[in-house]
Amino acid sequence: MRKLITITVLFAFLLASCGGTATQQIGTVTPQQAYDTIQANQGDPNFELIDVRTPDEYQSGKIAGAVDIDFYAADFQQQLSQLDRNKQYLIYCHTGNRSGQALTIMKNLGFQNVEDIGGGIAAWAQQGLPITP
Repeated sequence: MRKLITITVLFAFLLASCGGTATQQIGTVTPQQAYDTIQANQGDPNFELIDVRTPDEYQSGKIAGAVDIDFYAADFQQQLSQLDRNKQYLIYCHTGNRSGQALTIMKNLGFQNVEDIGGGIAAWAQQGLPITP
């Protein structure tokens, strides 16, 4: 009987912990969803747009408001680890390969709210969404 109670309590605890209030958003979004997210978060200090392309790529055109953190930099992971894990991040690269890898790194570092623009800035441009010099 004691074992049954212990198992029941453990099961109830596991169920309760799965239904917590913290939302975890880690995944890929479409360029349009990303655009809508950017528009909805204009001026929000808890939102950050990150371009993980090289500085040359970044200078050739970017999504307005993006900060460049070069995926190929020797200290890339260290730069990511210094970011506030409580903020919401939207990341992109040229086609989605590097930002997809960055998404995995950020998830492994404990970030809870990171989304990657599927297809990168190439898909963004193909949708006719704005790019700034």
